[in-house]
Amino acid sequence: MTRTPLIAGNWKMNGDIPWTRELCTHLAKRSANWPALGGLRAEVAIFPPAVSLAAAAAALQGFPILLGAQNMHEAPSGAFTGEVSGPMLLTAGCQMVILGHSERRQFFGETDAGINRKALAALAVGLKPIVCVGESLDERESGRTHEVVERQLAGGLKGLTVADLKHVVIAYEPVWAIGTGKVATVQQAGDVHRFIRGWISKAHSPEAASRIRILYGGSVKADNAKELLADPDIDGALVGGASLDADQFDRIIRSVPLVS
Repeated sequence: MTRTPLIAGNWKMNGDIPWTRELCTHLAKRSANWPALGGLRAEVAIFPPAVSLAAAAAALQGFPILLGAQNMHEAPSGAFTGEVSGPMLLTAGCQMVILGHSERRQFFGETDAGINRKALAALAVGLKPIVCVGESLDERESGRTHEVVERQLAGGLKGLTVADLKHVVIAYEPVWAIGTGKVATVQQAGDVHRFIRGWISKAHSPEAASRIRILYGGSVKADNAKELLADPDIDGALVGGASLDADQFDRIIRSVPLVS
């Protein structure tokens, strides 16, 4: 089954509203050239900070760039000071949301069970969640990568049906490669992507496994994207710092393999 690659730019806590408008304008201009790349078959999405979502949505209107949020609360509304709900994200123009990013797990104590509740809530309102999984350096060096990723998948996807998984993206982001300049080799990344796909096949169905998109995230840049994206089990990239530069992000998008 052919899966449409996804290049997702996670801006993290960077950029104010004027900067957001400027970067979105640069990306929108470049998007006019993407269909002319000889059959480029990728979706492109950006994930600005919450305060910039509405500005990004306005700047991207009419252009082939999806909009997503970096996090959400599981409840649709309520006394949760400082939080943002799924319905709020929809009204801001979002189609997607990142859940369980390693920085959320590490710095804000997010758990697999909490990520699962958010994933169910996102799907309930029509947002497509990107559920992140990945191991630390200690876990990799002790040979526990598959064990850790399996636990995160089982917890984060608990209760999701095969029909739900049609609207879910998985991002494998080894914690040791995020913001460090270290990148998993194609062999390392591909091995985990195939493990994830195999787990989905056994835990849900072979059809779900063949359909679901699995992104790689971890210091993806223009100079390593082409090699990573050439692996048939790597269905795109969750890009961090390089997505803050329109030229770099454009080059990563152009690294997606073309339709043969």
